[in-house]
Amino acid sequence: MEELFDFFRRLDANNNRDWFDVHRSEWAQVKRTITALAEELIAGISAFDPSVGGLRPQDCTYRIARDTRFSNDKSPYKNWVGVYVAPHGKKSGYAGYYLHIAPNHDRLVGEHSLWAGLYCPEPVVMRSVREEILDNGDELVKNIRKASGFRLDRSDTLKRTPVGFPTGTEHDDLLRLKQWGIEKPLTEDFLFQPNLAERAVAEFRRTAPFVAQLNRAVQYAYEEMR
Repeated sequence: MEELFDFFRRLDANNNRDWFDVHRSEWAQVKRTITALAEELIAGISAFDPSVGGLRPQDCTYRIARDTRFSNDKSPYKNWVGVYVAPHGKKSGYAGYYLHIAPNHDRLVGEHSLWAGLYCPEPVVMRSVREEILDNGDELVKNIRKASGFRLDRSDTLKRTPVGFPTGTEHDDLLRLKQWGIEKPLTEDFLFQPNLAERAVAEFRRTAPFVAQLNRAVQYAYEEMR
């Protein structure tokens, strides 16, 4: 992990293709570290959530190259590491388990954290989750509480109850969310201790009921779309 942090901190200070080309061999070694971490996370999470079984590291990790087409920041490379273990992979639209490592603590990409839930769902999926909240909001609250040490991510919330849903319900705060996740900030000490994947999996295990309930709503939406 020290090698990973060192590489990304130097990359952040020299975020250009010339520097990266000179240091490609270092990146290759860091990439192997990320791949091994992803493999361990997949194996550990699939032991309590079989829906993620059979995933490959490339299904759960991200290219280091940034898409700068629509960004004012033209830095060519990401300065963070993410591993997202979800049924059918990171682009599937299902809820899952995400480890985020930000060696540079960038204010836009956040700090080190574990995050479990459903990120940026499609409108039809969003509606399905909100209907799940209307029908089984108490269950979702209980599943959030089961994930001790995690907190509800309220970073993307509507100011009002979405159109088509009743106002003033017991779970109005959950209805107004635009994505549903629970998060646990991590310290560098947590990341640098041995057996990172094993310890992350132990934390994620408590979030499994929350993820499963969200994926019940996702699956229903996908079935309706067929």
